[in-house]
Amino acid sequence: MSTDFIIAIFTALGLVLVIEGLVLTLAPGAIRRVWEMMQDVSNDGLRRLGLGAVMIGVLIVWIARA
Repeated sequence: MSTDFIIAIFTALGLVLVIEGLVLTLAPGAIRRVWEMMQDVSNDGLRRLGLGAVMIGVLIVWIARA
């Protein structure tokens, strides 16, 4: 693995943590409500939600790197 790849991975992980931290800091009540709503979603529904998030994330990275 190249150094640039490792730097990119750590940068991406850091940005994820910053965004998640901001959401938790700015809207903890909304996060709790979403968490409660997710308890009612089936496993297949959560898998579809996760797959959709992955697809959107890949698209964003692809566009950003183009």
